[in-house]
Amino acid sequence: MTARIIDGKLIAEQVRGRVAEEAARVARDHGLTPGLAVVLVGHDPASEVYVRSKAKQTRAAGMTSFEHRLPADAAERDVLAQVDQLNRDPAVHGILVQLPLPKGLDSQRVIAAIDPAKDVDGLHPFNAGRLASGFDALTPCTPLGCIMLTKTVHADLTGLNAIVIGRSNLVGRPLLQLLLNENATVTIAHSRTRDLPALCRQADLVYAAVGRREMVRGDWIKPGATVIDVGINRIPGEGGKDRLVGDVAFAEAAAVAGAITPVPGGVGPMTVACLLVNTLRAACASRGLPPPAV
Repeated sequence: MTARIIDGKLIAEQVRGRVAEEAARVARDHGLTPGLAVVLVGHDPASEVYVRSKAKQTRAAGMTSFEHRLPADAAERDVLAQVDQLNRDPAVHGILVQLPLPKGLDSQRVIAAIDPAKDVDGLHPFNAGRLASGFDALTPCTPLGCIMLTKTVHADLTGLNAIVIGRSNLVGRPLLQLLLNENATVTIAHSRTRDLPALCRQADLVYAAVGRREMVRGDWIKPGATVIDVGINRIPGEGGKDRLVGDVAFAEAAAVAGAITPVPGGVGPMTVACLLVNTLRAACASRGLPPPAV
């Protein structure tokens, strides 16, 4: 048995296309152009690449991209002042503060300063609380992408057994809530979980988001299960070029699973696509418009 490969690049491209269509519609019908502002503090190389990609894809979707850069030694009050200015800017519908922040800056305090209605990363305690309570909320982009990828295999997740490996605020916890909202039966596992392989073997849906390379082995996977690999781990390769692997031993798991995401090219592209979805949703909500058809 060879698993179906879930093509995150293709699916993300389709999502971005729908976002662009809806952005054009709200611009035409309501004179509304969604705007996404990214705040980058310091000069982390990975963050620089990510921010450029976000800006390019934002503009390609017909939205306005705002970029605000602060030096690595910026005082926290300066970062908070920048966020406050964006909160008050009517042209900005989504605010994303690129993480990680330099040492000495309190990420939680900065995130909490973002207007929850513009919190397109879905990390503000207000949005996290609404999601946990089963209400509509802006949702973290990576978990949202995981659900979209899963639904290309299973249109309805009702009654499926899911396991989420990892309990971070960025992925594991919000993914748990999204799966519950889809009526899946969910186990959330972590570093202290007993007999994790046995739990995995019971799952129809496996989400690996633990940050340990190739931890999930092929014999952990129930035959025919869908495996969504959130992990991105760098392995030094020949000629100084790093190789990316996930949290799942891909070749082993692909021999057993029904469907699986690759790394790279799986969950990663969906994260930026879902950021655009959230920005469009936030823009529509700011005018009291119905949610976009994305």
